[in-house]
Amino acid sequence: MGSTTSCCVSSSPKLRRNAHSRLESYHQESDLSREETGCNLQHISDRENVDELNMEYNPSDHPRASTIFLSKSQNDEVPYRKVRDKRRSLFVTNHGTSRRKYSSCSTIFLDDNTVSQPNLKYIIKCVSLAIYYHIKNRDTDGGMLLDIFDEKLHPLSKAEVPLDYDQHDPEQKQIYRFVRTLFSAAQLTAECAIVTLVYLERLLTYAEIEICPGSWKRIVLGAILLASKVWDDQAVWNVDYCQILKDITVEDMNELERQFLELLQFNINVPSSVYAKYYFDLRSLSESNNLSFPLEPLSRDKAQKLEAISRLCDDKYKDVRRAARNRSASVDNACGIRWVPAILS
Repeated sequence: MGSTTSCCVSSSPKLRRNAHSRLESYHQESDLSREETGCNLQHISDRENVDELNMEYNPSDHPRASTIFLSKSQNDEVPYRKVRDKRRSLFVTNHGTSRRKYSSCSTIFLDDNTVSQPNLKYIIKCVSLAIYYHIKNRDTDGGMLLDIFDEKLHPLSKAEVPLDYDQHDPEQKQIYRFVRTLFSAAQLTAECAIVTLVYLERLLTYAEIEICPGSWKRIVLGAILLASKVWDDQAVWNVDYCQILKDITVEDMNELERQFLELLQFNINVPSSVYAKYYFDLRSLSESNNLSFPLEPLSRDKAQKLEAISRLCDDKYKDVRRAARNRSASVDNACGIRWVPAILS
């Protein structure tokens, strides 16, 4: 529990080196007796990693750190688009003129995509675009290509891998088709796609590698494999992925999963705040790349469902507040008690 290299505490390789140096200096004094070193023992809080340093190296662990894919996407200049060039779903045509859709008393426009219930097709497109920017704006000088992710050493199909397989960046549509095929065949959810992106960025940070044309398929496959097992109650088995990718073996899938976990230092926890941050950053990415989900008017059925969900949440929080009031006994609960001085006879 007190070791900074425990699997329960996530840290980058750079921070682990600092942690090891602190621990080594601490173990060198272990020859002294307990009484002689009792007053000089380093407190456990001094050996823990500082949040500010963790935020710099582990954006997939902290809600206040900026996601890597969003910062890489901002390296590309988005050309200015005129109103008529924007997506038509945001506008309505009336007597030959286009005007933007705005909610009114009679009509409310929604994009049918929320943080608790994201749209599957929309999220897969956004995640594919994030992976595309990871590959396109990667650091060509930094990072290394691990053998387990090398498609030349571990091909996903029996087709011969081209000699220049690691030289040409894939298009966004190619990444989308690969991810969509896996999610459609395995019947995975949109939430699993967001967790997949979290694991992918955590891998790049922990292992200090870059996702490149020769490794992106196996890295994405490993992230999807792990995310599906962590998120879904009824996870897809490794042998089931062999039915989707018919030329891959179960032994290869098992080895991919094992090494992926080791590179993540077995840190598969995704806090709700981190999940929400990735969701909203994906929305920001889609807005800047004209990929937003089309707006649709709120129907009667959707309004009734939203009202029912709101009523359930309201009743739930009422029960929580009522239970909290019953457990607490404070001065506020004693406001009705009056103090009557005793009359001395």
